[in-house]
Amino acid sequence: MTTKRAWLAVGLCVAAGCAANPRPIIDTRGVDPELLARDMTECEEYTHEIDIVEGAAKGTAAGAVVGAAAGAVTGDAGEGAGLGGIYGATRSALDADRDKQRVFKNCMRGRGYRVLN
Repeated sequence: MTTKRAWLAVGLCVAAGCAANPRPIIDTRGVDPELLARDMTECEEYTHEIDIVEGAAKGTAAGAVVGAAAGAVTGDAGEGAGLGGIYGATRSALDADRDKQRVFKNCMRGRGYRVLN
């Protein structure tokens, strides 16, 4: 693996780790803690309908195809496919994570909570 590729992989992994923040910040003033815990558990169940692994697999395939095409232009289709696959998987996983967060927050708002983020 070239140095350029290694730094790209590290950067993408760091970006993926920084993006994961599954729980919203809820204003708990006047909120029953037991009801909040139950509602959070129920809203979390809805997020399981979004499959991060399947999205990442599709993103890997799409990214590899685009990367191979771009790499063919520059003379290294294999490296282009590898970089494209890494990018596609990371981008798809980040998008799915963002969707999970959106579903969770919308569920909590729908139950009357003040979601602060």
